[in-house]
Amino acid sequence: MMLSVIMIVYNHSKYIEEAIQGVLKQETNFDFEFIISNDCSTDNSDSLIRSIKNENTRCKITYYDQKVNLGMMPNFMFALNAANGKYIALCEGDDYWTDASKLQKQVDFLEQNNEFSICFHNVNLEINNTLKEDNLKKRIPSVFGIEELALKNVIHTPSVVYRNRLFPEFPDYFKNAPIGDYFLHLLNAQYGKIKYIDEVMAVYRIHGTSYWSSKSNAEQDQILITFLNSIKINFEGQIQKIIDLQIDKIAMKHAGFWDKKIKKIKRFFDPKK
Repeated sequence: MMLSVIMIVYNHSKYIEEAIQGVLKQETNFDFEFIISNDCSTDNSDSLIRSIKNENTRCKITYYDQKVNLGMMPNFMFALNAANGKYIALCEGDDYWTDASKLQKQVDFLEQNNEFSICFHNVNLEINNTLKEDNLKKRIPSVFGIEELALKNVIHTPSVVYRNRLFPEFPDYFKNAPIGDYFLHLLNAQYGKIKYIDEVMAVYRIHGTSYWSSKSNAEQDQILITFLNSIKINFEGQIQKIIDLQIDKIAMKHAGFWDKKIKKIKRFFDPKK
C-alpha cells in the first residue's frame, strides 16, 4: 500500500463530514487506505462516519469505533499501528483538506527525494468560522532539518505526509504526550530532511472545544514546557540543547526577557536565510 490516511475522531460530528470528504476527493495514481478511529464519541460522529463509509467507492476505509475511551494519544497510536502504507498522511476529524491533488504532490516529492523524511505544506486557519491565512508559514524555508524543527513546531497536523515506520517503536512517553504530532515529527526528522511546499492545501480549525485551543496562552506555554522537558531525552545532545533554547524562549517570554536573548540565537525565521 502506497499511503495510509490516519484520522482520529472524538465528538467531531460538527466537522466530520467535511473532513472525510476532503480525503475521499483526493485524485491519485496510487491506491491508499483510509483509517478512521473514533474514540468512543458521545455525539453522533459514529452514525455520520458509518453513513459516509457505506456510500464510499473511492478507497478502502477501515473504521474503528472504540467501545471504551482510550484517550487522544492511545487512540492516535492505535490508528498509526494499524497503518500499512509506505507513507502516512494525517488529518484529524475537525480539520479538512482543500486541494484534491495534495496527496499526489507530496507523495511524488517523497518518491523522488529519498533524503527527505517529511513533506508538509501551508494551511489556512479557521477561527470562529472565519478563514485566515497563516502568514507565519510564508517565512519557512523550503528545506530544513531537525535542528530548526526543535526550535519551533511549524507543521500543522493536516499538512503532513511522512515515511512510515522510520523508527522501531514509540518511546514510552509518547502515549502520554499532550502534543503528539510535534513529538512524532521530531522523531521522524532524525531520519531525513523536511520539505515545505508553500501552497495552501488544507484548513486547520481553531475552536474552543479542541484540547489545545481551549487552553489559555499561559496554559499552553506551561504544557509545552513540560512536554519539551519530557521528550528531550529521546534526542542526541545538540538537539537537546536546541530544545532547551525553545524552553528558555517560552519561559522568558513571560518574564519579559526574551527580546534581549533572541538576538543571541541564530533565528530560524531569519528573512535573509
